[in-house]
Amino acid sequence: MHAVAASAPSSPEQNPVLTISDLSIDYLGEPTVHAVKHVSLSLGRGEILGLAGESGCGKTTLAYGVNRLLKPPAVISSGNAVFHSREGYSIDLASLEGEDLRAFRWSRISMVFQGAMNSLNPVISIRAQLEDIFTTHRPDLPKRERRRRCAELLERVGVDPSRLTSFPHELSGGMRQRVMIAMAMALDPQIMIMDEPTTALDVVVQREILREITRLRAELGFAVIFITHDLPLLLEISDRIAVMRAGEIVELADAGELYTNPQHDYTKQLLASFPSLTGDRGDFVRSGVKQEVAS
Repeated sequence: MHAVAASAPSSPEQNPVLTISDLSIDYLGEPTVHAVKHVSLSLGRGEILGLAGESGCGKTTLAYGVNRLLKPPAVISSGNAVFHSREGYSIDLASLEGEDLRAFRWSRISMVFQGAMNSLNPVISIRAQLEDIFTTHRPDLPKRERRRRCAELLERVGVDPSRLTSFPHELSGGMRQRVMIAMAMALDPQIMIMDEPTTALDVVVQREILREITRLRAELGFAVIFITHDLPLLLEISDRIAVMRAGEIVELADAGELYTNPQHDYTKQLLASFPSLTGDRGDFVRSGVKQEVAS
């Protein structure tokens, strides 16, 4: 593991846990696709940073690049990402290989993948899938302690520990998503990347998941990169929001500032694309929906 000299990068947070500098990611081919273009941003310790943008703009590719999960033909063509630990040292993530990289993932940076609630192994119990994290990354942990930690993790995300013996098909979509969040926080990471974690959940369950995320962040102190195309959702839970378009960060601001005073035309278009709850009923008529539907 190669450590770079720990410095104090100048940033709004004053205490960054991740610094991304001039990062570009290409998909090689004919033609080459420039999926992420010269992205620079920092993530403050304990911050929720929202990453918003339409499908295909490069949000997930950026997350995979930071977490070293890219597969050919994707390549990092420029820039880097540096992790700043609580202990005071910094690591250039591009320098990690083999066992060092495997040990770094999940214990320092974890990820809840897009469609994660369908990522559980359908023929293995929840207990076995949680315990596998500890047997792989903490092999010296006694069996009794592993089981205690598994029950504690489920309790933290609002799932009854009795569900440890259940199989994924016996859980609701919201419960499966909570289990995936429990798996992501099992090794006490300092950064959690969440890629569309509430997609396909109904609005009530979505609200519960968001409450759990913000509560756990406050309780455990990890930072979150929350990826979604749902800008109103990010306005509610994020400290800052980065707006991404065609592989570039076109605007980065505090959530409140971005809502009240957006600077980029694309940000304004995103904000205008969501209907108002208090708008004129005539807006529905003009959009082709009969007025009685709005009544």
